[in-house]
Amino acid sequence: MKVAGPVVVAEGMSGARMYDVVRVGSMNLIGEIVEFRGDRASIQVYEETTGIGPGEPVLDTEAPLSVELGPGLIESIYDGIQRPLDSLVKLEGAFMSRGSAMPGLSREKKWQFKPTVAKGAKVGPGDIIGEVKETSLVLHKIMVPSGIRGTIKSISQGEYTVEETVAVCVSEDGTEHKLTLMQKWPVRIPRALSRRLAPTNVLVSGQRVIDTFFPITKGGTACVPGPFGTGKTVVQHQLAKWVDADIVVYVGCGERGNEMTDVLTEFPELKDPRSGEPLMRRSVLIANTSNMPVAAREASVYTGITIAEYFRDMGYTVALMADSTSRWAEAMREISTRLEEMPAEEGYPAYLSARIAAFYERAGRVKCLGSPEREGGLSVIGAVSPPGGDLSDPVVQATLHVVKVFWSLKGELAYQRHFPAIDWLTSYSFYSQYVRGAFENKDLGVEMEQMTKEAMGLLEQESELREIVRLVGAEALSPRDRLAMETSRSIREDYLHQNAFHAVDTYTSLEKQYEMLKTVLHFHHAGLAAVEAGVETAAIARVGVREDIARAKYIPQAEMDKIRQIRAKIDDQMRQLEGAVAAK
Repeated sequence: MKVAGPVVVAEGMSGARMYDVVRVGSMNLIGEIVEFRGDRASIQVYEETTGIGPGEPVLDTEAPLSVELGPGLIESIYDGIQRPLDSLVKLEGAFMSRGSAMPGLSREKKWQFKPTVAKGAKVGPGDIIGEVKETSLVLHKIMVPSGIRGTIKSISQGEYTVEETVAVCVSEDGTEHKLTLMQKWPVRIPRALSRRLAPTNVLVSGQRVIDTFFPITKGGTACVPGPFGTGKTVVQHQLAKWVDADIVVYVGCGERGNEMTDVLTEFPELKDPRSGEPLMRRSVLIANTSNMPVAAREASVYTGITIAEYFRDMGYTVALMADSTSRWAEAMREISTRLEEMPAEEGYPAYLSARIAAFYERAGRVKCLGSPEREGGLSVIGAVSPPGGDLSDPVVQATLHVVKVFWSLKGELAYQRHFPAIDWLTSYSFYSQYVRGAFENKDLGVEMEQMTKEAMGLLEQESELREIVRLVGAEALSPRDRLAMETSRSIREDYLHQNAFHAVDTYTSLEKQYEMLKTVLHFHHAGLAAVEAGVETAAIARVGVREDIARAKYIPQAEMDKIRQIRAKIDDQMRQLEGAVAAK
């Protein structure tokens, strides 16, 4: 009846249901029902609607928007509605035609299936019945789909496609269920779980400012807001590359195509720091960039988190990066406007906060369904792109009400070429108390926690002292305060500043972070003792060991003894300064 951008209104849809997938027009464009008024359905179309007009047919598939879950997900590149872009390129070339339909999982490829249960075993939803070696890094566990419970009648090892029957399960009423390597799941419905657990295990990212001051846990949630050019995408890329997760799902949601291209070109070449294998062998990429249909941005976010939940249910730790949720919210706003809904703040729909909350609430550390009990974790890290970096933006505020970690990117730091440009004075993490447990040596963990508090205290002190220096000059400060300013500068420049493009500095283990921070604070303590002995602060700031402290970040992990040697060098040079004062 009506076409308004990505929204199509069709009549005679009384037998359809909300969120059913439909095919629109002669070109078979994919759409989803988002509103009913009598027998008229408003359809959100995930493709360009140019050329579609009143009078064209609309076909109801009688199924909600779902994703195919099974072997073949890892190393795949999908669009927002799980069409495999790499396969479509081979079929159609560089430009995808409208109405293209290709299943998310290959129907031709055969996988070697190895059963883990025997004939006669009693199984229920979530139980693992077999395994497939998907990549060198991922052992894909085949689970019983939701709603199926009974006894295994037959199961056999061999090579199968995702559609072929690998086992038959007979329920108590005698119904036979054919189990395949693949299952489907509606993207808008969270996958079932046994129970939620407290997110107490730190997700190590290798980024010093994050791991030391504002950590995220396995099953935690974080947001990265900031103005244009402050490094949101690079932070997301760094986390996707180095984070301590078994599986990484990266959703490029509405950002520029060249940023997604960087991911696609870099990931196959990068080596996983733990295994030495290419990172793509544990990654799933979903590309729905700014030049792709607006409506599909919303679907891409749900597609990504459903795939992430599926791997979580196998007992894996999964990290999902969404870049950026602002573009998703803008897509919601556009659809809402086309549906003529009442706008709320800044034109966003009134249900914006509820949708964002529902998305982040799908994260968590959980006990999975099935026997034996498995523990999985899904961490969600969303970038937010508020206009002009305005943190009062509705999307930022709605996100902050839900997430437990806030990495605030600051334009001033970015302009000073300080990256990651995370502002240590306004960012926060509710998971900081769990850092101590991330160390194998508990004493080191407790000491790291104390050093973190001391370092943050120095940075806060520096912020206060800067106001005094601006007004009356550094000469007005006491020697101890001047030393605090010097140490804070070392924390900022030598510890928090990190080069994402340097082979060594791009990733720092927790043990190396401990050694580096201990060295900076050791300089501070030795300097305080020298000040008490009458040494001038200017002389302490000029000692040659400062250069060694600055270069500690470039010392490889295998040579950490060199960082410990710097502390001995600090003691030697401070003794020389104290000796010179005593001689006078």
